[in-house]
Amino acid sequence: MQKLSLEQLNRVDVDTFKQQDKLPVVLVLDNVRSMHNVGSAFRTADALNIEQIVLCGITGTPPHREIEKTALGATKSVTWSHEATTLEAVTKLRDTGYTILSVEQASGSVQLQDFAPENTEKYAFVFGNEVHGVEEEVIAMSNACLEIPQFGTKHSFNVSVTMGIVLWDYISKVKFIKK
Repeated sequence: MQKLSLEQLNRVDVDTFKQQDKLPVVLVLDNVRSMHNVGSAFRTADALNIEQIVLCGITGTPPHREIEKTALGATKSVTWSHEATTLEAVTKLRDTGYTILSVEQASGSVQLQDFAPENTEKYAFVFGNEVHGVEEEVIAMSNACLEIPQFGTKHSFNVSVTMGIVLWDYISKVKFIKK
């Protein structure tokens, strides 16, 4: 084995990326404080060909030096918007046909391994504040909450790690598992 060069990776340019069909997925960041987590959301959305990111409330927006540090230019390729509140964002998404899934430890949550996404559905995954999680009003408006099983002493993952786990789980189920 040998590591691939950048040329061998055969990545598309930003203009081509913007024209590609995207996965019908929106990342909703609910008052995420860390600019590094925001940058990671952009980079993950680019890598996985996600439709868009909605930044809500106090979540930082590009251009910002700390976002760019982890986004590595993905703020130029990924479509994004900002909403004053997460509730406004999920209301608009729900009204346009998205299934709202908050990623949160909640009563009645669906364990991630039991989540069975439909290929024909559009999903909005809501990721919460690093300390307070997803707002209660947003949870109440969600179609479901997804929860990642954990087995250690800590009660949560970093939000950027959570995004990667949840999005890869979704993609692996809709793209690679034959139904």
